[in-house]
Amino acid sequence: MWYRVFGRSESEPSPAALAEHLHEAGVPVEPHFKGDDLGWTAGELRLAGGATVFVQRYLAGEDDIRDDLNAYAAELETCDYSPNNGALMQHAIQTKQLVTLRKPIAAADEVTLERLLEAACKFLAAATDGVYQIDGKGWFSAAGEVLLQER
Repeated sequence: MWYRVFGRSESEPSPAALAEHLHEAGVPVEPHFKGDDLGWTAGELRLAGGATVFVQRYLAGEDDIRDDLNAYAAELETCDYSPNNGALMQHAIQTKQLVTLRKPIAAADEVTLERLLEAACKFLAAATDGVYQIDGKGWFSAAGEVLLQER
């Protein structure tokens, strides 16, 4: 399952601040991030139980993700059952950075894993003027409010 953060800001969210936020939320992780001259590009958030969440950060101006963002916008346009579909479509179009988090297939502690993923998405969305999307669940504000439920 994928979790995606669509950020309209170009500011790079700090991996150290993300790890600190997760620790404060009661989810101790061991962070490992790598990057280049444009900031961090990939990382791993390792839980004590052995589960690892893989994180990727893509910049709309540097990486070839514009077609993907347009596809999300087109999909949102069809969700006319929600009053938020138009605003979310615009948000997807205006995205300057996309952060993806991949949930491991199996984990010893699913509850902690879910807390990690949702806390990370909220932090990253808040840090990037973003919203986040969870496969099969929907689109959420940085505060975790459901903006559009996927059908």
